[in-house]
Amino acid sequence: MDLLQELLLILYALIGVAGLGILFGIGLSLASRFLAVQKNEKVELIEKALPQVNCGACGFAGCAAYAEAVASGNVEINLCTPGGAETLKAIAHIMSVDAPEIGEKKVTQVHCKGGRGTAEYSFEYSGVKDCNALFLIGGGNKVCKYGCLGLGSCIKVCPVDAISYDDIGLVVVDKDVCISCGKCIDVCPTKVMRWIPYSADYIVACNSNDKGPVTKRACKVGCIGCKICEKKSPEGGYVITDFLSVIDYSQTGDRNEGAEKCPPKCIIKN
Repeated sequence: MDLLQELLLILYALIGVAGLGILFGIGLSLASRFLAVQKNEKVELIEKALPQVNCGACGFAGCAAYAEAVASGNVEINLCTPGGAETLKAIAHIMSVDAPEIGEKKVTQVHCKGGRGTAEYSFEYSGVKDCNALFLIGGGNKVCKYGCLGLGSCIKVCPVDAISYDDIGLVVVDKDVCISCGKCIDVCPTKVMRWIPYSADYIVACNSNDKGPVTKRACKVGCIGCKICEKKSPEGGYVITDFLSVIDYSQTGDRNEGAEKCPPKCIIKN
């Protein structure tokens, strides 16, 4: 076989491969056009209205899954807490229904300020940096078994980086960044992360239900259930329950004096 014949064979092979490529391309194009699953228009509109953080707060795998469920009419339209009132209003318009009232936005906050120098520790921990792993060891290394373990499991699960450490190493939540998904509450083994209204002026930064003397030995900034906050701010919503002061935020009276007179200074501005 001479050189010309070899070149012709190579050329024919290239033409054949190119022809097959064109045919396959046309076939795929036709298949994508005629066999594609048509997406419900409502699903697309609802999905666009959602915040796209895919946090799972609605109980679904992500925004797309929730959009499909809403469009089908099988679930409530107000399950997207990160979207807030604006998203709810948009979905209600798409679904041609009235938007229910959702009330004031709630955010999470750490109800503990006991750390190195204020809280007592029973042992040093050097294992996996995970609060749940530490909690498995006798409820953690703090003498108080209700406090923040400080290993940042909540920080890891927050989808918008609203949780961080402050300048002395305590876990804090930025309420202006929090999207109210509740992931930090779900992951916290001591349940020190709790909901508060966005407008909350104070929080009782303690989670202990131990009696006053026990709490006092375990933490310098723990609530001792002394009821001074109740007495000094009787209309402020302070209520002692299970040796712990909690705030009834539906009460709008002055809370300042109760906070100022708190002996361990565990009532702090939010």
